[in-house]
Amino acid sequence: RLLLSTPIFYANGPPHIGHLYSALLADALHRHRGLELGGPGRLCTGTDEHGLKIQQAATAVGTSPPELCQRISGLFRQVFTQAAISFTDFIRTSEPRHKQAVCHFWGALQNGGALYKGCYEGWYCTPEECFLPESQLAERRDAQGLPCKVSLESGHQVHWTKEENYMFRLSAFRDPLRNWLRDNPCAISPEPFYQRTLRWLEEDLPDLSVSRERSRLQWGIPVPSDSTQTIYVWVDALVNYLSVLGYPETHSEWWPAAHHVVGKDILKFHAIYWPALLMAAGLAPPERILVHSHWTVHGQKMSKSLGNVIDPLACMEQFTVDGFRINPSNSYPCFSESCFPKVLDYRETKGTGRASAEDYEFLASVASLPVQVATYFESFQVYKALECIALCVRQTNGFFQRHKPWKLDRKDPAEQLWLDTIIHVTLECLRVYGTLLQPVIPHTADKLLSRLAVEPEERGLSGLTFLPRYDGKPCPFEGRQLGPDTGVLFRKLERSQQQQAKTK
Repeated sequence: RLLLSTPIFYANGPPHIGHLYSALLADALHRHRGLELGGPGRLCTGTDEHGLKIQQAATAVGTSPPELCQRISGLFRQVFTQAAISFTDFIRTSEPRHKQAVCHFWGALQNGGALYKGCYEGWYCTPEECFLPESQLAERRDAQGLPCKVSLESGHQVHWTKEENYMFRLSAFRDPLRNWLRDNPCAISPEPFYQRTLRWLEEDLPDLSVSRERSRLQWGIPVPSDSTQTIYVWVDALVNYLSVLGYPETHSEWWPAAHHVVGKDILKFHAIYWPALLMAAGLAPPERILVHSHWTVHGQKMSKSLGNVIDPLACMEQFTVDGFRINPSNSYPCFSESCFPKVLDYRETKGTGRASAEDYEFLASVASLPVQVATYFESFQVYKALECIALCVRQTNGFFQRHKPWKLDRKDPAEQLWLDTIIHVTLECLRVYGTLLQPVIPHTADKLLSRLAVEPEERGLSGLTFLPRYDGKPCPFEGRQLGPDTGVLFRKLERSQQQQAKTK
């Protein structure tokens, strides 16, 4: 059992491509795990619907917070459904089940002595819903030309805030957090983000304000037994990973087998605050936190409040949610050992039969690909997995172009054997790529595998083998009629000025 999660997305505006990126990464991991291991798995996503920012956004457009959240949450669900995100749970923090979980979690913190009432003051960033230390601020001028302070990370303006809140004894969890990370070196991936978290634990770890005065923030969950305070939106939001599991009744069937996919800008909340809060509530930290970079436009982080966002629906319309010419018999042709004999070490061969030394190197690359891809998925380096596949695709294209099967004479038996072998090897490569790409481009991979007549039960990762005939073993696809024409896999794209986003 494994729970994969995206962050829950703030419902103050429509989704942009950065949100979809997080969801696609989590979806790829979810699909990969299902193909590799089988068995039950869950993928949760949803919307974060409380906080001052939403309260202000609703006022700005002349509606109520519940109405705004209903509309924006619906947009997120629509985009994720259209993008074929295979989520099993969609949580909204305005739901009764979530409110019940948050109130119980707060009670566990209180009963464990982790909360106390105190006066808190500091620089508060409303768009980010958090206090920021001086080290994370920069001096700027506002729209009126007056000096102001802004967040170094996002550029949003901050304001000095002082109020009486409930405080969480975060300072007491420095050693428990260090011990957790020391005992679980794969808890945060990739490695640079693990090291960043360790460095944070060497700095000051002040206690954390976990509530707001209710007079300033009405749109949120009230603190149990204290109607003058509202639970801090980040504490509220983080509990979503438990509320989807039925906390406090049924979560133990899944927790802590959870892998959180998060952007690097919210790493501290997930790698320090969340594990500490869980420990304080008597629960174990999640198994893994998988961190990705965020999208930028012209070098600036994509942000709804900055207005520099790219519409994922427009992207899907242009690029689709996710030809090759085949032999006249429309079948998976035979492989000839005489044309492509097995060698003990491809690095020492100059080529035998009709195959060249480059061909043997190419076969070795494709044969090692499934293990490479699995390793990169495990370390949350999906882009490296895709780079490996792309490299092999280029090698396959080189192999096909190098031997020019369209120039071979089918009437010559020797030429026919080599022609069939070239096509067999190429189709085997496509079968491997189609299988490995299912977690990332499920629709296109399905089209490819269907065209190759690969049955649904033959598409798993655990039994994936490449070119068994090269090792003298039978190939179940050899001689099989290919599936129906599923159309062009990737239509040619025109250059677009819209696609200027990149991750950083």
